[in-house]
Amino acid sequence: MTRLTAFFLLLFPVLASAAGGGHESGHGEAEAKHEVSAKALPLLEHSSMASWLTNSVFVAGLVTLILLWFFRSAMQRKALIPDTKQNFVELIVEFLYGQVENIVGAKIAPSAFPLLATIFIYVTVSNWFGLLPGVGTIGLSDHIGALHSTTHVATPLLRPGTADMNLTLGIALCSLLAWLFITIREMGVWGTLMHIFGPKGGLKGGLKYALMPIFFIVGLIEVISILFRPMTLSLRLYGNVFAGENLLHTMSSLVKSGNTTIDFLSSVLVPLPFYFLEIMVGVLQGMVFALLCAVFIKLSTTHDEEHDEAHAAH
Repeated sequence: MTRLTAFFLLLFPVLASAAGGGHESGHGEAEAKHEVSAKALPLLEHSSMASWLTNSVFVAGLVTLILLWFFRSAMQRKALIPDTKQNFVELIVEFLYGQVENIVGAKIAPSAFPLLATIFIYVTVSNWFGLLPGVGTIGLSDHIGALHSTTHVATPLLRPGTADMNLTLGIALCSLLAWLFITIREMGVWGTLMHIFGPKGGLKGGLKYALMPIFFIVGLIEVISILFRPMTLSLRLYGNVFAGENLLHTMSSLVKSGNTTIDFLSSVLVPLPFYFLEIMVGVLQGMVFALLCAVFIKLSTTHDEEHDEAHAAH
């Protein structure tokens, strides 16, 4: 289970870098409009790594390394009487496992837990990482004012990973593949096809065969909805995080009095209440993403559990 969690943590930034592309035009747009760029920006302009090493990929990999180091250091020397760090990790794991088990069931929980727990922890930490001082505010700028102050960073060194569509889409595709693997392993290929296209409600006899064309059409609609899941999951996460980033940026540059001291204090104090809002949004988005993936797994494996219960009762 620990190895699967580490595998997913390493896979997310790799998928983000593989999906990256088309970020070159975002630099000019953001610089012209003084707003947060909707596209990740390359860290190294004149390098062979410029095509994939963006500020979002850099932060995604940094968050991955921090999580791997923290969990490994906490559980490397497990003790019967745990220290503070081990106790904290065990508390998180036990709580999340209980929630996953309540949703997908005791039989599917061991298979689904590494994916769902990794998604929740990684997305939440990535969202909160974007709230740290310096993320999005340290970088290159052509708009230098008095006392070396600036109202806009054209190329930020650090950018929240979940504010990049490449990363959110990579996580969503990873969850889709894991969902497909868990479903086929539990239901089998034929069982999965029957779950999607087969008759529902325990129909028997002539009515069952009469309604099979309708259930087949419903199955095609279900396949289309499954294919759209990565897009809806990734857009929901990306939209909320990117909107929060723009909100904080707008609030920090809302006051423009011309006085350097007043502008600086306003840039710190005005967005402060919204930081607490973004802390809540960060954990909610991680919970919603993981919860929807858990519901998808539950819906696709429910028939298998009902079959086992009927077989046990018989």
